[in-house]
Amino acid sequence: MRPLAVVGPTGTGKSDLALDVADRLDVPAEVINADAMQLYRGMDIGTAKLPVDQRRGVPHHQLDVLEVTETASVARYQQAAAADVDAVLARGALPIIVGGSMLYVQSLLDDWAFPATDPAVRAKWETRLAEIGVGALHGELQRVDPAAAASILPTDGRRIVRALEVVELTGLPFAASAPRIGEPPRWGTVIVGLDWPTADLDERLARRTDTMFAHGLVEEVRMLIGRGLRDGVTASRALGYAQVLADLDAGGDGSGAREPTFLGTRRYVRRQRSWFRRDHRITWLDPVAAGGPQRLADTAAAHWRAVS
Repeated sequence: MRPLAVVGPTGTGKSDLALDVADRLDVPAEVINADAMQLYRGMDIGTAKLPVDQRRGVPHHQLDVLEVTETASVARYQQAAAADVDAVLARGALPIIVGGSMLYVQSLLDDWAFPATDPAVRAKWETRLAEIGVGALHGELQRVDPAAAASILPTDGRRIVRALEVVELTGLPFAASAPRIGEPPRWGTVIVGLDWPTADLDERLARRTDTMFAHGLVEEVRMLIGRGLRDGVTASRALGYAQVLADLDAGGDGSGAREPTFLGTRRYVRRQRSWFRRDHRITWLDPVAAGGPQRLADTAAAHWRAVS
């Protein structure tokens, strides 16, 4: 049985589509999460994680597997999620891989072999980061690997350190170790992409952001601070959470994070679109043209049946 992957930008409705498709198939289905921030326990409102009572009895995997103090790792996710896919297939069920975290999706579907790591080299660059700051370290990356520097945000210290580590260990540009689009995808996975016209998606993102703040995102962040959120290398940088932390640190009550969260999400959507549109294996679905969620799910289910 071929797995189904539902990918695409944030806020497009991938989780609901996956469950709608599961309802239409004559085989049992289980969801494999591919959203990096939904790995974290307690990060529910800001990640739009489906509550258990809204999962329609469909088992979900790779949710709530990390504490906010732990560092999310693409390599660790790849190993754990692949084991989940294999186990679901062994049970005679359909794995539905759902998410928009770009590296996480591709690492799983293309069985990416990760470049080596060296604790001493990593520690050297982390020390350098602490000494000179993220902006200056980004400048050092610019000098040794301009292409990597252009693709990594100058505020993303973790990825800058990783790029410098890989360049030092391999003697090659960071891009040389980037994942390649395979043919076919692992397990023969059928991949569908979900996206909306830009104006429509912007409206959806604005409503999504308003809903998160109305439903208690600031309170969720305050709760997670007590569980060590500030110490989390990746969790503390998640969209929404990082902005609320910054507003609280500036003396605000968290409400000032609403607009930065919306704008940051919109920028992230542009990166997601650019990444996923490179993958010729994805069949893109248009919710507007489909004429509603039910017909959209019918189209996705029919595509899976035809390919499978």
